[in-house]
Amino acid sequence: MKTISILILLTVFIGPMFPENKDFFFSSDRTSISLAKGNELTSLMGNAKISSEETKISADSIELFGDDFRFARCTGNVQVIDKKQGILITTENLFFDRKKEIMTISGYAEMVDQKNEIVVKGSYFENRGKENITIIQIGVRILKASENDSMICRSEYAKFNRDSEILELSGMPVVFWKDDEYKATRITINLDTDDIALEGEVSGTIRSTETEEESNE
Repeated sequence: MKTISILILLTVFIGPMFPENKDFFFSSDRTSISLAKGNELTSLMGNAKISSEETKISADSIELFGDDFRFARCTGNVQVIDKKQGILITTENLFFDRKKEIMTISGYAEMVDQKNEIVVKGSYFENRGKENITIIQIGVRILKASENDSMICRSEYAKFNRDSEILELSGMPVVFWKDDEYKATRITINLDTDDIALEGEVSGTIRSTETEEESNE
């Protein structure tokens, strides 16, 4: 009877984090639930996992709290897999507001975006689900690989719009593309067409293919 009660409570509390018309699965080594008014808290501890058909979150521990348990705090070996968007995120701390659909990460994290073939690293992430925008800050590193070339981006701030596939870089941004180097106050990249726009204090280094060919002779 105790196991059935826990299952019902978790269905009520965790279910809204995922689409209501889709099933979800949860598991952990230990589970505790507090129903004290104003201090409602559900804790999944040890190999904590929550998953739906499209999204899977795993961590050492996951806490659900707030009005209608709108907040989720995940700590330790956090991994997020979003099958719909083709995204894999790994970090140590993650906070999620399911009402606003905002996910924040304070601390080093890596994101692999299979759809856009990019790897993103940084020390702060904010994913805004309703706007389909991801913001990355502090020591941003972005690698976009293709069959023939790779693009490497460095900056202190990056904003990625998934709808338009536009990546905006600021804070001493530098882009390395096809052996060329681009610097500016602000750099905008269309990840679909690989077009690069430079604004303010623009500089760059264009590597001559003729010089390279002569050096190889």
